[in-house]
Amino acid sequence: MDIRPIIHLITTKATQQQIDEMASFYVAHIKLAVDIEKSILAGGGEWHSDCEKVLIENGSKQENIWGGGYKSFSKEVDFYSLINIRPKAGNPDQDILSPEIRDKFEKITRQILER
Repeated sequence: MDIRPIIHLITTKATQQQIDEMASFYVAHIKLAVDIEKSILAGGGEWHSDCEKVLIENGSKQENIWGGGYKSFSKEVDFYSLINIRPKAGNPDQDILSPEIRDKFEKITRQILER
């Protein structure tokens, strides 16, 4: 039986059930892709690229999507993902290097996932 991880596209405050489902694949760690222009996120699943795909399928532009994670128990936000490697956009690393983009990513993540 193939059990696929749950990915939620969230445009408002996440419910506790959504958070629990997104955190179920990596036990309390949620893989995220955040559209920093639309202030929405897709979370859950095995790969950041799965979340990125959900956002793109729902009208987001790839250049506005950044990846990272959220630890639901400690409320830590990280900025580390393969989808962040964009040398032509000035981000040659898996970490989001721009302080402005990091701030937007963290603000949106906390607004949506925290109570």
